[in-house]
Parts: sequence; structure tokens; C-alpha cells
Amino acid sequence: MDLKKEEYIDKIKSLAREKNAVIFAHYYTRPEIQEIADFIGDSLALAQQATRVQASILVMCGVHFMGETMKILCPDKKVLIPDMKAGCSLADSCKAEDLALFKAQHPDHMVVSYVNTTAEVKALTDVVVTSSNAKKIVDQLPKDAKIIFGPDHNLGSYINSVTGRDMLLWNGACHVHSRFSLEALLQLKKENPGVEVLAHPECKAPILAQSDVIGSTKALLEHTIKSSAKRFIIATESGILFEMQRACPDKEFIPVPPEVTEGIGCSCNECEYMRMNTLEKLYKCLLNESPEMVVPKEVADKAVLSIQRMLEMS
Repeated sequence: MDLKKEEYIDKIKSLAREKNAVIFAHYYTRPEIQEIADFIGDSLALAQQATRVQASILVMCGVHFMGETMKILCPDKKVLIPDMKAGCSLADSCKAEDLALFKAQHPDHMVVSYVNTTAEVKALTDVVVTSSNAKKIVDQLPKDAKIIFGPDHNLGSYINSVTGRDMLLWNGACHVHSRFSLEALLQLKKENPGVEVLAHPECKAPILAQSDVIGSTKALLEHTIKSSAKRFIIATESGILFEMQRACPDKEFIPVPPEVTEGIGCSCNECEYMRMNTLEKLYKCLLNESPEMVVPKEVADKAVLSIQRMLEMS
């Protein structure tokens, strides 16, 4: 079906009203998806918001694990995602069977998992964390606690540095945040003296070392809104620039480019999985009420405990 943007938007809005559906979009999705969404945010905030809305259908425009988290927290609602193939390199870096084996090898360790994980991994986890609350939650754990932190090695390393912990880190990474070019960042700082560098803690340590503000996607957005500065250098997935620009039309946001690797090089840091959410797929998703997210009850019942523990500690 080949319609114009405005036609897709009209049809999507009409279907959403007809079916009592609410549309959620992650900050990293395409601008046109963010424009049409009822709620925009990071993965956990959207899942939490989903528990508060009165709707028959919830549509999560993001990646697979986000739909899972939403379904885990809203088991009695129909949860749809526009494309089941929209995965996550970070979640994929930690398979449940591998984590189960690793746990067996370290039976005296508890597991702290980043929210960017599959439902099966959450089911093996003691407490889930986000980039915004990881420090707060780790600080509450017993000082002598032995901890496995996964799957993001960069985030875990950062949390170790700010908490003084020595957590055992899983060797996983987000393919977007791990490929920012330090050389390009240094050049941008040279060309823009005094301009603040804002970075997500999923970035590698050398990038974080050159940053003035380190925080979650939402925290970086809020900083740009509150700051009196007019220009910022941004080291996170470039989808957030749309919301930053919409919130601060008089400010300039300069994205840090990625390293150019043979066969991978691109002009900006975009998550191709997030970009799999399109207006056409969203329209068909609502029209057919498919693909529907399903999480086996035995997995969901275990996974929700690690999420609830995080909410209690936040």
C-alpha cells in the first residue's frame, strides 16, 4: 500500500479511535512515528505509562524487548508491535541460556540486568535497572554483594566507576552507542570550544571521559531544555535529536558521528531496528491487530518480579 504521509496519519488516527488503541513511541524512532504517537519516551517509562491508560490495544513502536516489557506489565491488554523483526543488538548479546550457564558458574552472585534484555533474561534476573536508576539501585545493594551486571559492558563499567563496585560485567554492547568516533568528538570539541558534550552511559569510556553530562536519554533531553546554553554536542542515538529540536527550536544539536568501519560506515548514528517502525507498518499493525506480542506466562511471572523489585527500589 503506497499512501502519502498525511494519508497514513489520517488512517492510523482513525483506526486508533475506532479500536481504542494507544500508540507509544521510543525516542529513537523515526520523526513521523514520534509525531503521531500518544506517548514518547524511553522503554520502561512507556511500559509504565501503558499500565495507566484505559485502552483495549497498546501499540509499542520500538524494538522487540520493549513490546515484551509492556506485555509483562500489562498482561491483560493486547500489545502490538509494527515489526516483530525489530530486534536489539544489546538484548541479542545476552542469550538466556548463556546467562543461565554463567549464573551456574557463579552461584554466589546476584544478577542485575539492564532493561534492554529479553523476557527470558529478565526471568533469570534479581533486579532490573535502567540507565537513569542503575546507580541508585546498585547503591542500595549490600556492600559485600557479589553482582553480575549485564548485558551492557559500557554501562556496567560506568556504574562501577561511580559506585566503587567491582561488578562482574557481561561483555555485551549496543552497536550504536559503542561505535561513536572519539577522533570525531575531539574534532567537534576543537571546532566548538566551550560547547557541552552530552553522552549516554552506553557509550565507551573514552567518549564518556570527554563528556560534560552523562545520563539517560530522558535526562539528556531534560538537560537541553533546562540549560541556558544554545548549542550541544550529542553522543547518543540520533533519533532523540528530533525531540530535542521540537522542545528547543532555538537551539542547535550536533551529533557525534560513528567510526567508519568497512561495510558498516554511515553518516549518522541511527538504530536500523528502530527505523523498522514505519507509518505503513503501523497502519497495517492496527488494521490487522498483528503482530501481537505474546510472552509465555511462566516467563512473564518470573520476569515481572525483577521489574517490580526495581520499581520498589527506584
